[in-house]
Amino acid sequence: MSPRTRVALMALVGACLAPAVWSIAAALPPFGAPTGAYGPTVNALGPPLRHVSNMVSAVNFDFRGVDTLGEEFMLLGAVTGAVLLLRGARGEDLADAAGRVAGRRVEPRSSAVVLVCHLLGPAILVLGLYMALHATVTPGGGFQGGVVIASGFLLVYLGEGYRPWRALVRSRALAVAEGGGALVFALAGFWPMLCGQPYFANVLPLGVFRDMLSGGLMLVENAGVALAVTGGFAILFLEFLEETRAPRPRDEPGSGGGA
Repeated sequence: MSPRTRVALMALVGACLAPAVWSIAAALPPFGAPTGAYGPTVNALGPPLRHVSNMVSAVNFDFRGVDTLGEEFMLLGAVTGAVLLLRGARGEDLADAAGRVAGRRVEPRSSAVVLVCHLLGPAILVLGLYMALHATVTPGGGFQGGVVIASGFLLVYLGEGYRPWRALVRSRALAVAEGGGALVFALAGFWPMLCGQPYFANVLPLGVFRDMLSGGLMLVENAGVALAVTGGFAILFLEFLEETRAPRPRDEPGSGGGA
């Protein structure tokens, strides 16, 4: 099929769908108008019941906390599956040197890249911590902050190279952070049950409205999510970057047969 024919077909399909799209768009409520009772209900109940001003966190960690627990373990399962697939194909016994493609020249790292990574790396880590700590006050939370913190580790790799980055980022520590964070989130729900309360019911002081330490048990749940997401995404980055390592020679002592 020629490019001209494809464009003609696309224009024909667009013309056929245009009336339906226009009728649906015209039937939509005005921008900003409430479309249901769920949003206004959450906005009305969140501040007095949980002393939080970020209603997204109130939904994630209180109103629909069980759903968030399921999402957390879905992330844990997805990361575990990716690690098993990558290590199963690559193996675990690799050298510390980066892999090289024969005939391809390796460009040295520029001073500009190193400077930018040195400046932005700590700033991104601080931003991620800020987003994670202020989950109940401003937009953000453990999910968003954890992804930002994990992304900050990549700047260490870009600015320092593989070996310094690998010496800083330890896979066991990341695995403990991921699994431990998910465990903290799950136990935060069982803790109220030991006190005779429903799962995820608040059993801690709620604090002052719009204060960083407001929200009661939501702070514990958010901390668990931040740990799990940081560890999970950092493990994924680690596994993909380890795909670039050079295999250790089979006859080298301690190689165990190579990968």
